[in-house]
Amino acid sequence: MTPLAQSLIRRIDATGPISIADYMTDCLLHPQHGYYTTRNPFGTAGDFTTAPEISQMFGELIGLSLVQGAPAAFTLAELGPGRGTLMADALRAAGAVPGFSNAAQVHLVEASPALRKRQKQTLSGTHVTWLDTTDQLPQAPLFLIANEFFDALPIRQFIRDPAGWRERQVGLADNALSFGLGDPAPMAELAHRLPDTATGDLVETRTPAQPIVQAIATRIANHGGAALIVDYGSWQSLGDTFQALEQHQTADPLANPGQADLTAHVDFQALAKPATGVTHSAMTQQGVFLERLGITQRAQALARNLDGDALRQHIAAHRRLTHPQEMGSLFKVLGLTPVGCPLLPGLDP
Repeated sequence: MTPLAQSLIRRIDATGPISIADYMTDCLLHPQHGYYTTRNPFGTAGDFTTAPEISQMFGELIGLSLVQGAPAAFTLAELGPGRGTLMADALRAAGAVPGFSNAAQVHLVEASPALRKRQKQTLSGTHVTWLDTTDQLPQAPLFLIANEFFDALPIRQFIRDPAGWRERQVGLADNALSFGLGDPAPMAELAHRLPDTATGDLVETRTPAQPIVQAIATRIANHGGAALIVDYGSWQSLGDTFQALEQHQTADPLANPGQADLTAHVDFQALAKPATGVTHSAMTQQGVFLERLGITQRAQALARNLDGDALRQHIAAHRRLTHPQEMGSLFKVLGLTPVGCPLLPGLDP
């Protein structure tokens, strides 16, 4: 039993079941035992591999897509930047755009001290400002990347009941962590889901995402810029997507709190709703987005200097990022731009 599991059991025993949101927050961000506060989870030595770690092409194309038409001075920001790989690749590719290097002021929104240290190493030689929250982003033109950021924000789960909605919670059974259900109650925030759900259906909400999207949209609406949000999910939540990843394998979310990554699919419809004052693109599959940006041509150019295992790994990376049976259709892209401005390259209207 992990130290965090012992702490959670004592808490629940004393005060009763907790929401999945509270459970996720403790598991990921507990000051002493939280997953993100105590370790570097990325890469082959970690628990999962994100798109920027698979190939440099991902960050290069993201960077070039995002900064088309950037002004003379702007904020270039990333939410949850991992090891800093995506930002490093984006900066290298976009650095070829005249004036970019002098105009971009890099800001990273990162809560983990361990990951901040790694980002500093990756981005050595680049002036970076680290922030705790999106509210601290400058009031200036904003060009922002959020890759696999929103999926780690805490969710709550609700099951439709004839008498309302029952919240799925984490409680105790035989002195071990266990899922259970709260009493049925009406939920005003889920009233819009009554027409498309039936008794027994489960929906997920992610309330912490709303003020973050609002802060981003407000800066883009007021000062200009654009945002790219890349994550796995669908246009509307339906069904249980809460999961744990440990050593690149799915695991029981309650088995080892603090030692596994916890995520849930992103509801892109709910994510787009608070983006007021800006235009959002249609949700676009990652594979389609990257192909429109020319990933195959970039892959072919890089392949000219490769052979043997390096070439095979390069081909596999291109497939993993774009193929429908891998990340190509599971991951989606949503773009935000000022009203009246063109959508970012690669995105559907």
